[in-house]
Amino acid sequence: PLHNVILTKATANTTDDAFDHTYKEKEGPKPPRIIVWKNVILMTLLHIGALYGVFLVPSASPLTLLWSLLCFLLSALGVTAGAHRLWSHRSYKASLPLRIFLATANSMAFQNDIYEWARDHRVHHKYSETDADPHNAVRGFFFSHIGWLLVRKHPDVIEKGRKLELTDLKADKVVMFQRKYYKPSVLLMCFLFPMFVPWYLWGESLWVAYFVPALLRYTLVLNATWLVNSAAHMWGNRPYDQNINPRENKFVTFSAIGEGFHNYHHTFPYDYATSEFGCKLNLTTCFIDFMCFLGLAKDCKRVSHEVVLARIQRTGDGSHRSG
Repeated sequence: PLHNVILTKATANTTDDAFDHTYKEKEGPKPPRIIVWKNVILMTLLHIGALYGVFLVPSASPLTLLWSLLCFLLSALGVTAGAHRLWSHRSYKASLPLRIFLATANSMAFQNDIYEWARDHRVHHKYSETDADPHNAVRGFFFSHIGWLLVRKHPDVIEKGRKLELTDLKADKVVMFQRKYYKPSVLLMCFLFPMFVPWYLWGESLWVAYFVPALLRYTLVLNATWLVNSAAHMWGNRPYDQNINPRENKFVTFSAIGEGFHNYHHTFPYDYATSEFGCKLNLTTCFIDFMCFLGLAKDCKRVSHEVVLARIQRTGDGSHRSG
């Protein structure tokens, strides 16, 4: 293999992302849903702008469309290889240059800073499909997709998030630097940079450059990420653990560059590949492997084939096919 793979048992490094069976939802009526109208208005305007961007696509130059795709992949990697697999799950180790690159790409994705993203994601794994899950899929597709961002968090989400051990994130200077300068970094990386490159380098109009590689691309990355929380918790098979909601969903795997092997991921959250099939349909895993090849990443955690097979036989739904 190109990198140092650690064959790990289910006991390793799972304190923050292993499901907590001791948590019990509070009895009685649920707290009232408080709508955050600012977020509702901003998300509505964003999606109207993105829809307008779709109509501008035919008038964009081929280079601009190629640039939009590159920006999509870069910002998606900032979430999948960065905030998710590196900082939330610590499933591999990244050198300083790679961490700076991933943090910059993460600002391009504009989905909250890495610290907040990783905190909420650890809470999601620890309390999946309960009141303490930020995007609890039991509350329906709309809530788990975008609705959770339009209302105040459930008190249990806030309480459990405060109790998490996040010293690893606080100790990472790159994470804390991005958190400190998050707003200017988003303005620069998510909007200005994607817009000015096509205008400056090949004379694209600023109007098209704003609505296509900036606004439309940003909205597509957002929805691709949200589909992991919604669609991949509702539709698909469960070959590894039929007792949990997350599923294997090929459409989500494609749109979120490898994050749709979701039944596997919730069963083995510390596996850097989020799938037993390595690079197959998994651009993020290919990227991490390439970084290992370049010497910029190392210590990729992997689940041994024997552990996976034993789990399939014990808790799977019988739908598993190898390869």
